[in-house]
Amino acid sequence: MRAGGRAPGPPLPRRIMKNADFEGMVETSDEWIAQRTGIRQRHIAADDETTASLGEAAARAALDSAGLTPADIDLIVLATSTPNNTFPATAVDIQNRLGMHHGFAFDMQAVCSGFVYAVTTADLYIRGGLAKRVLVIGAETFSRILDWSDRSTCVLFGDGAGALVLEADEGTGGIADRGVLAMSLRSDGVHKDKLFVDGGPSTTGTVGHLRMEGREVFKHAVGMITDVIEATFSQAGITAADLDWFVPHQANKRIIDASAKKLGIAEQKVVVTVDLHGNTSAASVPLALSVAVADGRIKKGDLVLLEAMGGGFTWGAVLVRW
Repeated sequence: MRAGGRAPGPPLPRRIMKNADFEGMVETSDEWIAQRTGIRQRHIAADDETTASLGEAAARAALDSAGLTPADIDLIVLATSTPNNTFPATAVDIQNRLGMHHGFAFDMQAVCSGFVYAVTTADLYIRGGLAKRVLVIGAETFSRILDWSDRSTCVLFGDGAGALVLEADEGTGGIADRGVLAMSLRSDGVHKDKLFVDGGPSTTGTVGHLRMEGREVFKHAVGMITDVIEATFSQAGITAADLDWFVPHQANKRIIDASAKKLGIAEQKVVVTVDLHGNTSAASVPLALSVAVADGRIKKGDLVLLEAMGGGFTWGAVLVRW
């Protein structure tokens, strides 16, 4: 049995913050941000918009797209680094908001790689027979942990959520099957201080702010991304030419372009939404998916590669037949 994908939902916070809005806050400009990152705008959560509320909206949109209800779901996996509370898991909050009082739910924390990790985890639960349908959500309110005086980070991130329903689907075990076909996950804590939040319950007793060594992250990103993608290709017995779509983590247009070029993935096969959303961490990949599904680019039967890299470092790739 494999996990077969259904169309995701694209909820976003109401407020849109353009690059020009930063010009009175920090020393920057629309041209500077766009040229170095490809970002033009991002969505910022209002006081009444939280990771749980955005995640709930994404879940409902995904269920509607799949023609399902919460009663059809056995498991919720939420990828987030910005939970509503230290505990309980925000996934449990979303479960309750959906009126779902059966099954189980938990959070997964792998920063920007969280959704890729969560899809892989959900697939393994399905393969193991513990769930038939899994709601996988990526939801973040990174604006809550930004230092708005730090121009090297505050211009990069935004808030949002996206979701996907994975379900058991009989297959032959070949590349033509629908669902998750291959995956590769990695992490290396030696890079912890290059991208982290300087607070936490066990250390400072505070939430803290995001800190990043941008040049160091960029230096490692392309090599790490291509490493897991090549491993995934090898598992599946395919090459970049076999892909229909590449949906990467939306952190920086330069990283996306350099990775695609190194892997030999044609530009027209790359889904790019970083200009619209900025870096939404674990929500990045499902948001990009939602845009490409909604505009008709990704269709049933397409071979789609998902990829992400985040703080820790964590990184991973998963190949799916839509």
